Amino acid sequence: MEHLDYFFQVLKDESMIFPIFLSARVLLLTVLLHIIFGVMLGYILSKKFPLRDLLESLVVLPLVFPPVALGFFLLILFGREGFIGGWLGHIFGIEVIFSFWGITIAAFVAGLPLIVKPVQSAIESSAGQLIEASYVLGKSEFQTFFRVVLPSIKKSVIAGLTLAFGRSLGEIGMTLMLGGNIYGKTTTISLAIYNAVFDGEFNKAIILSIFLGAISLSIFYVLRKMSAI
Repeated sequence: MEHLDYFFQVLKDESMIFPIFLSARVLLLTVLLHIIFGVMLGYILSKKFPLRDLLESLVVLPLVFPPVALGFFLLILFGREGFIGGWLGHIFGIEVIFSFWGITIAAFVAGLPLIVKPVQSAIESSAGQLIEASYVLGKSEFQTFFRVVLPSIKKSVIAGLTLAFGRSLGEIGMTLMLGGNIYGKTTTISLAIYNAVFDGEFNKAIILSIFLGAISLSIFYVLRKMSAI
C-alpha cells in the first residue's frame, strides 16, 4: 500500500504532471493526423503512378534511418531559415522548432510508416477487387473510398494505429532535435524518463516507465477490442 501511495505521489509531482499532459496532447493530435494522412498515403501508395517508389521510400525512412540523424534533417527543414519553417514563420508566424509543433511533427513522422504500410498492404491484397467492382457499378472514387475501402480495411487501420501510437509515444531522438527537451515546454514522458535517469532519480524513472507501459497496454487493449467489432 505504501508503494502505491508513493507511486501516485510521484505522479502528482509538478515536474511529472507537465510531461504527462503534454504527451497526451501530442498523442491525441498525432493519432488524428495518422488517421487522416496515414490512411490517405496508404491508399495513394496502393496505386501505381510515377515516383511512387520515391514517395514510399520517404514514408518508410523513419524505420531504417537513425532517429537523431532524421531529426537533424527535419531541424534543417523546419528551422527558421528552412524551406518549410521559414515559410511558416514569415507567413503564419508559426515557430516549429523547440515548440509543441516540433514534438508533434517528431511523433507523427516516427509513427507514420507503421500506419501507412498496413493500410497499403490491406488495400493491395484484399480491397483491390472490391474497388474494381465498385467502379464497374458506377461509383466515384470518393464513394468507393469511404463506402468500400475504409470498411474493408478497418482492422488493418486499427492495427496500424496501435503500432504507430506505441512508436510515437516512445520517440526520443527526433523529439530531442525538434523539441530541445526544454523543461516546462517540450519535455514529454519519454524525455522525462531520460532526464530522471540522467539525474540519477531512478525511482521517478521506474514509476514513469510503469505509467507509460500501463498507458500503452490500455490503448492496445482498447484498439484490439475495437478491431474485433
